[in-house]
Formats: sequence, structure tokens, C-alpha cells
Amino acid sequence: MADFMYVALQGDDKIVRFTLDPATGDLAPLGDIAVPGGPAPMVVDPAQRVLHVARRGECKLSSYRIDQRTGDLSPIGTVSLPTDPCYIATDRRGRFVLSAYYEGRGIAVHPVGPDGAVADPPVERRETARGAHCFQTDPTNRFGFVPHIAGRGPNEIWQFRFDQETGHLTPNTPPKALPPGEVGPRHYCFHPSKDIVYFSNEQGCSVTAYRLDTSAGTLSALQTVSTLPKGYKGQSSCAQIRMTPSGRFLYAPNRGHNSIASFAVDTATGLLTPTGHTPAEPVPPRLQPRPRRQVPLRRRAGVGPADRLSHRRCRATRTAQDVSRRHPADVGLDHPAGRRPRPLSPIRS
Repeated sequence: MADFMYVALQGDDKIVRFTLDPATGDLAPLGDIAVPGGPAPMVVDPAQRVLHVARRGECKLSSYRIDQRTGDLSPIGTVSLPTDPCYIATDRRGRFVLSAYYEGRGIAVHPVGPDGAVADPPVERRETARGAHCFQTDPTNRFGFVPHIAGRGPNEIWQFRFDQETGHLTPNTPPKALPPGEVGPRHYCFHPSKDIVYFSNEQGCSVTAYRLDTSAGTLSALQTVSTLPKGYKGQSSCAQIRMTPSGRFLYAPNRGHNSIASFAVDTATGLLTPTGHTPAEPVPPRLQPRPRRQVPLRRRAGVGPADRLSHRRCRATRTAQDVSRRHPADVGLDHPAGRRPRPLSPIRS
């Protein structure tokens, strides 16, 4: 039985639906869903039953019920936003939708209703600073982190306590974690079994591993490793970051060098060792390893092949199949009913 994949085409005001063969990674188109207002960042809820979509052109946040048999989407709710979010997620229980606003200089927490639809008003709307790029809760659902890039942002990671019952946020002590230099933290992911968080650094073209104090909810830097090859002098920046569910490998795309950097993760310490680079199409900002399979999905800015992971070599190799000849803005995955090895974290803006 195939999984479902959703590709947001922001400029075409639609989401393209595919089946993804879990054995081969092959894609088969199933049709389009009209989503006016520039659909971009998306997230599937932990129960794999609702797709939340930010419509950046109209500054709205919409929820769609996922048909567990066909993968079709049915609208179930929409709320208006003061500005367009660059990133959305749910908390670990799927009771709240979290959003970050790059130009809006802040974050918000919207409740999710009994039907799974996002609701108004938000329980939190907090001003942080320009360049807020991501907002997630930790695996315990008690803490949240908001990275801000450097240059056009303050080069900081804001730290919050999160009340999973009410969705309210409280600034932690200290309220900010400072990166090792002007590296510009952008996105992050959690190790599946260790108290370590990995941040991609947009301006630093690197990945920084932070120790997570699970009692205090605070971060301290452990290691920073470049995502670029030695000797590379061209312009580049780092975007998304993903770890395989096994915790053995980590990947980060380079925009400018146009590659996916691969890292092996030490099973004892969680520290990173670079293992190479796989060429990609221009400006590869996002990718998503598929749980328990060797098939990642990568959003690209143009025509080109999909990528396949080799877990034996900790490298990405390329297939010949195009996801879309348009300009996809986001990608999401959903397992059909009865086949959910673990909740997925779809690719977001």
C-alpha cells in the first residue's frame, strides 16, 4: 500500500497529490487540490489525519481532512493571520498549530478544535525579532525554541516554556541561547534518543549540535561542522535540516553550492562527522527522509530528479523521476490508515 505525498505549488494556488511507493520511492500523480492564496508551509498532524496549510498570499491558515483511503483533502477550517508565516508545525500532541513569522517578527500558537481544524483566536502571539524562521516543541512538549538568522536578524535562539494544556508560552531562563559566532540559526531537528538538537546555520553554512537540558529546557553548543566542502569559496547558505528516524544520519542542503551535505552521527556521543556531498538542483532549501525507508523527498526550485538515501553509505543518490515541473513551495507526507511507523514531520518553509 502506497503512502501519500503532497506538493504545494505556491504560484499556481494548488496542492498536487501523489502516491509514494514505499518500496521503490516511485511517485504516481493523483490530481490537484485548489488552494487559493499561495499555499506554502504545511504540516500533517501527529495522528496523520489533518493537513494544515499556510496560505501566504492571503495571510490565512487552513486545515484539510485527509481521506485515509484516497489521500484526498477536504477543507474543514480557515483562520486569518496578521501577516504571512514562513513556518508552521504542531505541538507533539497535535492540539496546537505553531507558526513563525520572518517579517512579522514573532510567533503564534493557534488552538486546534475537536474536528482537527485550526481555530481562532490564537492563545499566544508574541513579538520576538525579525528573522524568526522556525518554531517547534521538544519531544517532551514542555519547551519551545525559535531561531533567528543573522544579518537581517539578531542571531539568537529564543527559549520558551510551553504549557501543553493551554498552549501558553513563558520565556525561559535565560530567554535566549547565543550561537557560536554570527552563524544565523535557521531550522532544527531533535535526535530521536539523545538530548541533542541540531540547528542549520543559514549564514554560517554549518550545523551546530546543542546539548538540551531536559529539566531546564535550555541549550548549550557542543559542536559546529561546515556543510560545505573544504576550499569552497563561492556564495552559499544553509536551509533545512533533517535526521533519519534511526538517528544515524543527518542531512542539510546548501543553497549556492547546490548540494546536500551528509553527516554520520556518532552512536555514543551524537557528534557529527561529514561524509560527503550530493549535487542538487539550484537552491535546494528543504528535504525529508521517509521513516524506515531509504527515500527522502526534496523540494527543488526547478526541474530535476528526486533523491534516494543510501543508509549504508550515508549519502544521497539520484533517481530520474521529477516530482513537478513547476516550482514547489513545500512537500508533505502521510501514511494511510494502519501503516504509521511514527508521526511524520513534513517539509516546511
